[in-house]
Parts: sequence; structure tokens; C-alpha cells
Amino acid sequence: MFNSNIGRLRFFFYSAALLVAEIVTFVLSVVGTVGFEGLANSKPGPSREGLAAAVLVTSLVIVLFRANFAWRRSRDAQGSGWILWSYIVFSTLFAILQAGTVLVVKFDGEDSHSGLNLLGLALVGLWAVILAGKQAGGGSADMASSLSFDDFDPPGSLRGTAPLHSASAAGATALAPAYATRAAPVPSNHPASQPASPANGRPRPGGFGKRGLV
Repeated sequence: MFNSNIGRLRFFFYSAALLVAEIVTFVLSVVGTVGFEGLANSKPGPSREGLAAAVLVTSLVIVLFRANFAWRRSRDAQGSGWILWSYIVFSTLFAILQAGTVLVVKFDGEDSHSGLNLLGLALVGLWAVILAGKQAGGGSADMASSLSFDDFDPPGSLRGTAPLHSASAAGATALAPAYATRAAPVPSNHPASQPASPANGRPRPGGFGKRGLV
């Protein structure tokens, strides 16, 4: 199941499912540790260590699935290896930095996480490149090879007709001596070409109702 290639549509839906799963696991991590009210009222530091650990573990599990789907999609599209590994490494770094951000974030309305945002944009770009990869065997060279005429024979040499030709040739060879014997002309000086005479020396009658000379 986790070794087969996947196409564009499946990769898109798998990635969307992983995004939903990541959001759900983050919410469950917050609810299972400090709660939303406790997170909003808590200060950065040791009070959020449990939440940061839960977010890190769940995020790394999501990264494993994301890396598997990206690897299967890249193999299906015969994509570049450095793009795949960059996507996996950046996803791992994003999960670690996300957990660290939860540990130190301040809910005062200020957005001071530009580095994490840039890393997220880079991940989206790499994901789009992997998604847009062409299917294996979709190029013109592969189409030309699939339309090769090596498997086709001319009409005079169709597969399965060689035994018929051999049988007809053998039959013609067997009938040749009999036909030659029947159609061969007999020499004029051959005894078989002379009319047969009776024992008394009289010639045979020349025709019906006629008698030959004595």
C-alpha cells in the first residue's frame, strides 16, 4: 500500500488529508495538555513544554506520511531527487520549528515569525513542483516506442502461415513426379508409340466396320 506509485490527483487529496489531520492533531494536543484558555493565559517557557512535545511528536508522524507520499509521487513522475529530499528536510525542520514556536509564542498580536513563514512558502513551492511532475511514460519518446512496428509483419508473412506454406510446398513436391510422368512425351521410335500388330501379321482394323487388307 505504501510502496505503489501515486498520480497527481491522489497526491493532491492525500496532501489535503494530511493537512486536515495535522490541524486536528494540533487541536487535540492543545486540548489534551493545557487547553485553549490555558494556552492563551500561559507564558512562554516551561509551562508549555508538554504541549510543545505533543505537537513535535504528532508533527513528525505527519512528516513521515508526507515524505512517503512525496516519494511515491516523485517516483511515479521520475522527479528530481534533490527536490524530493529538500521537501522532506524542510518538512522536518518546519515540524521542529513549529513545536519551538508553540513553546515561545506570545499572543499579543505581533507576527515575528517571518522565518517560519518563508519556510512554509518554500514547502508549498516544492510541493507544487512534485505535484506538477509528468506521469512516467507520458513523453513523446515513450509514445513512439509504444507505437513501434517491430511486432507487425507484412501481409505475406503473417504469423501462423509458415506451416501452411510448408505443407503446400511439400504437396507440390510430392505431386511433381507423377505429373511429369503423365505429361512427358513419348519418343516416336519408342516401341510404345507403334501400333500393336496381331500374331499372324495382319494389321489391326483401321476403324469401326472396316477391315484391313489381307
